[in-house]
Amino acid sequence: MEVRASRRVAALAGHLVPSPSDASSPKKWLTMPCDGGASVAAGAVVLHPSVAEALASGGAVVALESTIVSHGMPYPQNLQMAREVEAIVRARGATPATVAILDGVPRVGLDDADLRRLAELGARARKVSRRDVPAVIARRETGATTVSATALLAARAGVSVFVTGGIGGVHRGGEASMDVSADLTELGKTPVAVFCAGAKSVLDIPRTLEFLETQGVAVVGYGVKEFPAFFSRSSGCDAPAVAASPEQAARMIRAAKTLGLGGSVFGVPIPEAHEAAGREVQRAIDRALAEAEAMRVKGADVTPFLLKRIRELSGGASLEANLALVRNNAEVGADVAVALARLAAEEREGGEEGGV
Repeated sequence: MEVRASRRVAALAGHLVPSPSDASSPKKWLTMPCDGGASVAAGAVVLHPSVAEALASGGAVVALESTIVSHGMPYPQNLQMAREVEAIVRARGATPATVAILDGVPRVGLDDADLRRLAELGARARKVSRRDVPAVIARRETGATTVSATALLAARAGVSVFVTGGIGGVHRGGEASMDVSADLTELGKTPVAVFCAGAKSVLDIPRTLEFLETQGVAVVGYGVKEFPAFFSRSSGCDAPAVAASPEQAARMIRAAKTLGLGGSVFGVPIPEAHEAAGREVQRAIDRALAEAEAMRVKGADVTPFLLKRIRELSGGASLEANLALVRNNAEVGADVAVALARLAAEEREGGEEGGV
């Protein structure tokens, strides 16, 4: 089924690859009829021309979350970060595909003007999780996608690798509040590999890993045996598996797709040179958590509130660390996407030779 879906994506995307006679013709956005030929008004995913071309040619594509642009950092650092991350992905040989919903249209891959629009909107953009997608489309709203919605739309477009800062998880006290991010359940059923610096450090990481195990999500330490904790390289929790190289990670992703399994989380530790001072950030985290509880901050507002307060309380140290880990994740994710595309090409060539 996965092979048929990939071929359908490539065939549809192929309509955007110019022939010699129309090489100078402007390329257009491609509508993916994900649900029996759905129109844009009904919620079909629309691919940027560069993404469609990459998929058609078997190239590497990396999905990027947009909530980190609108809600994760202040303007203009968020726009600078978005542009820089896309540039990093391109420099490593892959095509960036930032995911968002603009005026009710789910898009995989954005123009620079779209990135600027989301960055300037900031928190005024709707924060879109999986559950919010139908309403945002129906009301023709503009929203930035969380990990769960980004994974969902990326998979619909045929993109297998996704880079972000950190995933959501089980909130502290979640055993009583049942406050568990939709990111975790999404990864249990959607075949996308997420490259991140682990779960956000404001979360309950041991319970997050337990929940991921229950959902059947593969959790892999990239080059490390311990699952990272966003600002810190250490969480105190072992990673169930380790990938030592882009090629090894690509083989894991390919094996999961072949078997029809769900998603995976690759924990990429923040570079040592940029790791925020543990005690300083931890003090900021503890104080921000206490303030959130006192102010009764709930639901989707918790993480943006905590990250903002941690930046303020740590004197900007957490923001610098955040930027560093996102850049690093983009480099690793792009390298793995390139390795995955190379592996798929080798398998196709082997199949063709075997059929001769």
